[in-house]
Amino acid sequence: MDSLSHRLRRPSIAPMTHGAPGGPPLRSELLYPGMSVGLFGGSFNPAHAGHLHVARTAMRRLQLDRVWFLVSPQNPLKDASETDRYWRRAAGVWALGDYPRMTVSDVERRLGAAYSMETVLALSRRWPEVNFVWLMGSDNLAGFHRWRGWQTIMETLPVAVIARRGTATGARLGRAARQYANHRVPEQGAKNLALMRAPAWTYLTAPLHPQSSSAIRAEARS
Repeated sequence: MDSLSHRLRRPSIAPMTHGAPGGPPLRSELLYPGMSVGLFGGSFNPAHAGHLHVARTAMRRLQLDRVWFLVSPQNPLKDASETDRYWRRAAGVWALGDYPRMTVSDVERRLGAAYSMETVLALSRRWPEVNFVWLMGSDNLAGFHRWRGWQTIMETLPVAVIARRGTATGARLGRAARQYANHRVPEQGAKNLALMRAPAWTYLTAPLHPQSSSAIRAEARS
């Protein structure tokens, strides 16, 4: 387990975020040394209860102080013509509910980050005393090796993968899971993941939630 002594330097406070005219008032981002913060990136196109399930499972099982929903300006692997406007997607996350210790963040938009790797590097450099964990559903782990800089993410932050319906087998047999198999943390040790030195990742099983953004979009088109 990584010692935190070199990371506890000074209090750090992120700037307030402000929604666009007509958009939702995004929550403030307040960080202190030693906090454990889950970074849950995604298009949220649209946001749904399955996303909230992932966030709540991670917060409980990893004993996180905060979870940030990082609303991506545009996923490079997805068609921009099928992606809703940014503030509508952010508002959709906001509409999931007012849950304590969860933050809707436009930090990727403010950073101008086109890739999650850029976000991870920027946040870890800006707040080295905060224990960030990258969160993703198992559907993303299956294709994680197609993300630009995916190995950088794995080797910069601990990663927690939360099981999603129909994707468990593909995720566990995917390139990322195989390449970093020796760095997998058993579920019973997941509560300490945020304090571990990367690479370190865990796969969390939980009651599966049926909703998915692709299914919602398909239903809307039908």
